[in-house]
Amino acid sequence: MANKNTNLHKAKKKRFDEFYTTYETIEDEVSHYREQFNGKIVLCNCDNPFKSNFCKFFLKNFNKLGLKRLICTSYEPSDTIQIDLFTSIYECSNRKHGKILDITEIKNGELNISDEFVENYLQTSGVVRELEGDGDFKSKECVENLKICDIVVTNPPFSLFNDFVLEIRKYQKNFLIIGNQNALTYKDIFPLIQNGEIWTGYQFGEMKFRVPSDSEPRSTRYWVDETGQKWRSLGNAMWLTNLDNERRHETLKLIKSFNPEIHVKYDNYDAIHIRNITEIPFDYQGIMGVPITIINRYNSEQFEIIGEANHGSDSKYDIFKPIINGKEQFKRILIRNKTI
Repeated sequence: MANKNTNLHKAKKKRFDEFYTTYETIEDEVSHYREQFNGKIVLCNCDNPFKSNFCKFFLKNFNKLGLKRLICTSYEPSDTIQIDLFTSIYECSNRKHGKILDITEIKNGELNISDEFVENYLQTSGVVRELEGDGDFKSKECVENLKICDIVVTNPPFSLFNDFVLEIRKYQKNFLIIGNQNALTYKDIFPLIQNGEIWTGYQFGEMKFRVPSDSEPRSTRYWVDETGQKWRSLGNAMWLTNLDNERRHETLKLIKSFNPEIHVKYDNYDAIHIRNITEIPFDYQGIMGVPITIINRYNSEQFEIIGEANHGSDSKYDIFKPIINGKEQFKRILIRNKTI
């Protein structure tokens, strides 16, 4: 039964991870980094060339962005059949192969390439082939592609987000990827935020995604369009990157002065609690516990990130459990104003 439960959990994770990014979401974000893509090798390593809007976007804009090379790889897990005979479980796996698109040019005189051209190009030009393995981003052949690329752009599985970022960082690559805001406080990712090595992109918050046809209906943030396509939206999605952008250099305008009746101290730590970002006082020199969304407005020249307040034990960066008048508060990022 343990094996069956493990496989069931894996199946649930896989289903949760199947969020397909819209073309518009990709276009809106990449538009802020166009010059940084010129002459670069782009890797989309969680993307089926025939289905992914990441692949479609970079094919359509290959010449406009001045790309040197585009590589898109997809993961195709093995099919597993289980037969439960009382206490024994028999498994039969049919190996599948991931797909790869790898191009260095698109012979089209137009900078604005049409959808029809891309569809025909994928279907008839023979640019898509099978990988030797299943296309897992940590497999040997996929890592070889990672080694030669300049920028990784994709929507990785949310359940593997931490591992995905570490893999990219291991090979010192630039990236622009979609994730859940909860990942900002992961023990391996938070220090990178704190040290100014990675930061958020332009879209932070509401994002809509296509989901598989067998996705179960939900009471909120779920709908079916006129074509029968199922959709879900997330209110805490984000782009995470180490490509420089103007937003991370913008100064957050502070209009509130310190008020001890509003900016109360924690029971167990010398810091004040900030209910929302608009209430950050401009004249307080000490440590402040602010909502996690501060990371989307974080300017390292204006603020210093001290750590976080969550359980007080998650990592060395999790300094204390935020408690006010005996009541535990939601996790906070601890900052100090550097401009005072």
